[in-house]
Amino acid sequence: MLFSKKIEPVALDIGSTFIKLVQLKGSNKNYQLAKFGMVPLPPEVIVEGAVMDAGRVVEAIKELLAAQKVTTKEVVISVSGSSVIIKRVSVADMTDEELAESIKWEAEQYIPFSIDDVNVDFQKLGAGATAGQADVLLVAVKKDKINDYVNLVKEAGLEPVVMDVDAFALANMHELNYEIETGTTALLNIGASVMNINILKDGMSIFTRDITVGGNRYTEALQRDFGLTYEDAEKVKRGEDVEGVDKEQIAGVMSSVTDDIVSETQRSFEFFRSTTGSEKVGRVLVSGGCARIGNFTTTLSERLEIPVEVSNPFKNIKIDQKRFDPALIAESAPLCAVAVGLAIRRPGDR
Repeated sequence: MLFSKKIEPVALDIGSTFIKLVQLKGSNKNYQLAKFGMVPLPPEVIVEGAVMDAGRVVEAIKELLAAQKVTTKEVVISVSGSSVIIKRVSVADMTDEELAESIKWEAEQYIPFSIDDVNVDFQKLGAGATAGQADVLLVAVKKDKINDYVNLVKEAGLEPVVMDVDAFALANMHELNYEIETGTTALLNIGASVMNINILKDGMSIFTRDITVGGNRYTEALQRDFGLTYEDAEKVKRGEDVEGVDKEQIAGVMSSVTDDIVSETQRSFEFFRSTTGSEKVGRVLVSGGCARIGNFTTTLSERLEIPVEVSNPFKNIKIDQKRFDPALIAESAPLCAVAVGLAIRRPGDR
């Protein structure tokens, strides 16, 4: 169409503790921040990606849209967790049209759910190791999970135009902000209750995994060991002082939880190497709330014996400092990796 509307949707990353909103104007790695905001969610409203109180989430989304004066109705959202299956598989080489026809039946052997209960998508990666074969990235998501999130944004007055997966959003964020290096880079997004892992080789995703571990473990340990309220435990986790709490004892509990999360990460990296035959991960980029917890990245780097740094999803995005507080952007950046990755997405792209 001669006068077709250019859609620049708003992205919502609906997490367990915060909903993050990002809208980017532009294209082809030339992006400018148009909208940005975050709103906290009460505990237990979303647990490990499962929506427990849809009404409260819809209220929070509406509050965020109003605060940021969002007029765009189109939205990009994503899912993660145990309802999402991502596998790299080898299939008979065929056209995209033929594969679209047969992918549901190809997928059936790799998915632990009934094929009728999932939505299936795919991306061809190239020729397979055997002649006449092709490598395909297969994605299956339970329909009820998709419906839960679609209904949330629709009830908030938005129209979902792209449904993505958190791990792929991380890869988009990385491609926008970081040079593609030869070797293996691990992207870790460690939120309140789920860790998304996407391992890239020469810029291409070769391993993804979601693990139900995250920053809530710190909160729960602090509540359990010191009898703190949820609010005070969250303050302590962020490094704030709370009256009557011994800092040395706190440090011991925090260190113990960090060790547990780092051990989970190590096991995932070992599983990656044993199942793919790839070389050791050479670099790690961390995002999510755990990236802001004192000594977490240092401990992770020491235990893995590889460089670890905190992701900056706004690194290559133009930001008008008269409209957006630079200190707020810098403080919030580790939480926004998925939201920025989603904000790059446009209807119809792959």
